Amino acid sequence: MLLYLLGMFGIAAFAITGVISSGKKDMDLFSVVFLGMVTSLGGGTIRDTVLSVETVYWVADTSYLWVAFASSVFAFFGVRFMNDRQKVFHYADSFGLALFTVVATEKVLDLGFAAPIAITMGIITGVAGGIIRDVLSHRPPLVLGREFYATPAFLGAFLFVLLHKNIPSHEFNSIYAVLLIFILRVFAIHKDLYYPSWLLYKKEIDHDPRKDDQNSTNTKY
Repeated sequence: MLLYLLGMFGIAAFAITGVISSGKKDMDLFSVVFLGMVTSLGGGTIRDTVLSVETVYWVADTSYLWVAFASSVFAFFGVRFMNDRQKVFHYADSFGLALFTVVATEKVLDLGFAAPIAITMGIITGVAGGIIRDVLSHRPPLVLGREFYATPAFLGAFLFVLLHKNIPSHEFNSIYAVLLIFILRVFAIHKDLYYPSWLLYKKEIDHDPRKDDQNSTNTKY
């Protein structure tokens, strides 16, 4: 039951971020609702497709579909009353990331897959919806930035696997993992928690001395 409720909350949170991200794109109601639903349902759809689950989760249980639809419509009409949409966006995104990652990790473990598969699919489920949202709304994907994003998802999924293996009867394992991801994301947003520079790939432009010679020649004449 807890897993089911967390999944529903994750659907609602990501649907809201999809609607907010479309706020400056002059989209109509149908387009905005569609973006919210794709954002909220996309990660789990990819997970079930990759794992060849017999029926995609929102097809098997249309309650997920209705929650995504209702949350998107509610956000469409309610977003204009939000004083700080960017803050709501980041908190809802962090909440959705945490919920989707942990719910997916637990579901994959329950399906009998190994821990590495569960962690991988948890991360993919957590970040995929946000990637789809950002691409469709022409935003730089959060997962590709310097700020902690995929790492909290990995740590939360890893923590859940450890708890599930060592204390499987504990009913709050998923809550602990969700809190870890959410807290790390909040710190990343408010405390500028970035990856160290030595972990970042920076493309450097090769120096071509022939261009310098050509420029100096053009300058003379």
